[in-house]
Formats: sequence, structure tokens, C-alpha cells
Amino acid sequence: MSLKFDVDAPTLNRYVMNNTKDAELVLLLNSLATSFKLIASAVGRAGVAQLYGLAGEVNSTGDDQKKLDVMSNDMMINALVNSGVCSVLVSEENEDPIIVPAD
Repeated sequence: MSLKFDVDAPTLNRYVMNNTKDAELVLLLNSLATSFKLIASAVGRAGVAQLYGLAGEVNSTGDDQKKLDVMSNDMMINALVNSGVCSVLVSEENEDPIIVPAD
């Protein structure tokens, strides 16, 4: 019995690039995907890393912030700031917009 693997599997990045030719959109999607993977990893280890519970702060909408919320927000911000394609970020976890410095 032979297992068949698609060595030319379509990816979201390839699809977007082939259909839009928008390299900045591909960079943005890659940055988001990376932050999603980091957040999923943190959630999977939350119990061991003692990431459950409140962080002791309140977000911009008045909700108590949870440790995972704060960490996920930081991971997302870092990924998007370093993507090179974002100018301004907003989040319910931050009171003010995050202005990304132009490099």
C-alpha cells in the first residue's frame, strides 16, 4: 500500500499571491498565522505556566483582563508591528491606538 502525499499542496499564501499579487497581504497573513500559532501554544501550556486567572488590570471596555488575554494581545501586537505592513493597531486591551513607527 502506498501513501500519496500532495507535494504541491495549495496554501493560503500561494492562493492570495496568485490571485491578488499583493505581497503586503501575504506578509500580513504570515504575521497573523505566526501569532495564532504562538497563542495556540500558550493556551496549550496555560495550566503548567500558570496563565489562568486575572492579570489584575482592566481593558479599555472595562472588562477585567485575563493573563492569557494580555499575553495574546502582546503576541499579536509584536507580530503585526514587525510585519512591516501595519501603520496603526487597535485592540480592546489597549486604551489608545498603537502607532507603528515607520522604518
